[in-house]
Amino acid sequence: MSVISTLPQGSFTIDPSHSRVGFSARHAMVTKVRGSFNGFTGTASVAAGAVSINVDIDVTSVDTRSADRDGHLQSPDFFDVANFPKITFASTSVKDSGSDKLAVEGNLTIKDVTKVITIEFEYTGTATDPFGNARFGFEGSAEINRKDYGLTWNAALETGGILVSEKINLEFEISAIAAK
Repeated sequence: MSVISTLPQGSFTIDPSHSRVGFSARHAMVTKVRGSFNGFTGTASVAAGAVSINVDIDVTSVDTRSADRDGHLQSPDFFDVANFPKITFASTSVKDSGSDKLAVEGNLTIKDVTKVITIEFEYTGTATDPFGNARFGFEGSAEINRKDYGLTWNAALETGGILVSEKINLEFEISAIAAK
């Protein structure tokens, strides 16, 4: 099924109270640490089969369930929120990529570095909520190398290896509402 052809033309807004923008990374090479950005906004536009998506993430809202780790992530060692308070994503291409799937290519900017990434999304359905809003669900992920964005801090482990993996999995669970 073509996902793009099933979406109505118009504008959409990400509902942050029913969505999640997160990440996971290997810690000490033995487990994963997961985190979320609790503050973000996003919009999408569908017109004549063309789709565009823009997302702004408030980096000060990073939440890994550890205040010390969150503070370190906000420091100049990682995100340097005093100078770079936002992560942005702007799509350059949205294409159907199989049954119920979209490939969203775009520019991801972290700190002062912009790189092209592709986020693979699965369309999870449409529903009308009790308030009459048409909702559209998508789940997706992409893997990036944090060093590509200037996030280079690390610590060597006595047993070999490093404390934080270079590969980071970005995770998206999106509920978008069609404008009325």
